[in-house]
Amino acid sequence: MTDSSDRRARRRAETIAEILDIALDVMAEEGVAGLSLAAVARRLGVRPPSLYKYFASRHAVYDALFRRGQEGYLDAVRQAAGGREPGLATMGACLEAGARWIMANQVTAQLLFWRPVPGFQPSPEAYAPALAVHEHFAALIRAAVERGELHPDAAGEDGLALAAALIAGLVSQQLANEPGATYEEGRFTRQVPRLSAMFAAIYPPP
Repeated sequence: MTDSSDRRARRRAETIAEILDIALDVMAEEGVAGLSLAAVARRLGVRPPSLYKYFASRHAVYDALFRRGQEGYLDAVRQAAGGREPGLATMGACLEAGARWIMANQVTAQLLFWRPVPGFQPSPEAYAPALAVHEHFAALIRAAVERGELHPDAAGEDGLALAAALIAGLVSQQLANEPGATYEEGRFTRQVPRLSAMFAAIYPPP
């Protein structure tokens, strides 16, 4: 019985992953807000009502994609920090890793960082990894303050907001103007390695 249950759970997880991958393909072709469950079902080779065994609505698909995307982004920045001493240099490495992840996952990134779908709000469960990303960078900034690399104000609400805006601004400009460029080629992503120094210039240590 356990083996049978495990197989069913594994097949269900595989089908859910396939649905989400197909949904991303549709969004890449039709725009993030253009997701159609009928199109997903057709590509999956099932009738549309069959999808409701996995997702109750179109917004439920967006929610699952949002969660999966934020988990991927979180994993990328955590891996960049792995084994490094917390501080400004590690913050720079994480910003670069996050920007590279975004360039490799542009459709998902639009869902995560813009508001392309009217009425969609991620559930608390889907948003939890985003909060973990915020805390990851906040901890790096606090460490940089403790190391004497930044002014204490950098770890305040305004400082954290500015840090987020700096990277979001560059990446948004890149996706809007040169989505086909690589990270190295992009006029805007090429500036990402300068962000930590810019942030330090705004919040110089006392």
